[in-house]
Amino acid sequence: MNDIEFLDRAEALLRAIELTCDRINDTTDADIDNQRVGGMITLTFANSSQIIINLQKPLHEVWMAARAGGFHYRHDGAAWVDTKGQGEFFANLSRYASEQSGAALIFSS
Repeated sequence: MNDIEFLDRAEALLRAIELTCDRINDTTDADIDNQRVGGMITLTFANSSQIIINLQKPLHEVWMAARAGGFHYRHDGAAWVDTKGQGEFFANLSRYASEQSGAALIFSS
């Protein structure tokens, strides 16, 4: 993948996160504050815990930091997958956000 392809796919990922937060806030009692600065989104939950998603442009990776730990994702042509084989980005974000918020939250592309 070249730099332009990475940026297109990464931008789509960040936009999907923003849109999902809007949907969750509109349809549930969950209150997710999402702040985006450039290639980084910080999700803050009602209990003040956070998940941070950050683009690592030189590596063509997306990094996620949650209470569960830090994770690196690369696009495999179909999805963003954990570089250590620990699953797909949106499935993991859904699990970590649900754990941190105390509510079942579903993120998707």
